[in-house]
Amino acid sequence: MAPKHSRDQPPPASVEPASPAVEAERGQMRVRRMHRRDINRAWEFLKRVFRDVNKKTVEYQRPRSKQRFIESYDDEGVEQLLFEVDGDLVGYAECAYEVTGSDNWINPRYFESRDMRPMFVEELATHPGYQGRGVGTFMLEQLEHLAKLRGCTHLVLEVAENNDTALTFYRKRRFQKMDAALFMAKKLEREAELLPARPMKPEPPPAPRPPRAKPAPKSPGNGGNGGAR
Repeated sequence: MAPKHSRDQPPPASVEPASPAVEAERGQMRVRRMHRRDINRAWEFLKRVFRDVNKKTVEYQRPRSKQRFIESYDDEGVEQLLFEVDGDLVGYAECAYEVTGSDNWINPRYFESRDMRPMFVEELATHPGYQGRGVGTFMLEQLEHLAKLRGCTHLVLEVAENNDTALTFYRKRRFQKMDAALFMAKKLEREAELLPARPMKPEPPPAPRPPRAKPAPKSPGNGGNGGAR
């Protein structure tokens, strides 16, 4: 699988033309690759986007630790894209062409056994003020375009089961449920920290004594009054 090129250098001609970014008129949305100078800005953007998401889901959603986010920039096989309108950051998309990193959630053998070559959508974040204006659609179409250029056969992503907005968005775009973990919970009654006293089980009955051995029979002529006179 082709590795990710350095965002600080022109991309290989086999991946895309060597233009730094797509030009856009005022009010239009443009996409470009993230550069090292954008890391802090993108990090703050993700923190804002996922601040509310993390109040509603069991699994902790990104952003990851800042250190891990910085490390992702140098991961091979990872793309990080910024979507801007008049210089304002309105969307962030991250994808991986292979299972890499310390925070992956993918079992690659699942796809290998099904002859699938997936692109993993690691992140798709839209500015709250721009939701419903086509940002998410543009980001997903851009990732799908890159996936086709790389020879991928599927887009694969993770979404919280109670995120109805996201589920509706993906289902409209023909995403289907695959295999997923199911979170289960049991409500516990409030109690004292230490459990109450508990009766002991009754002692087990004593083990049966072994039967007493019978005495040996006496031989004739040993004692008694039966002797010869």
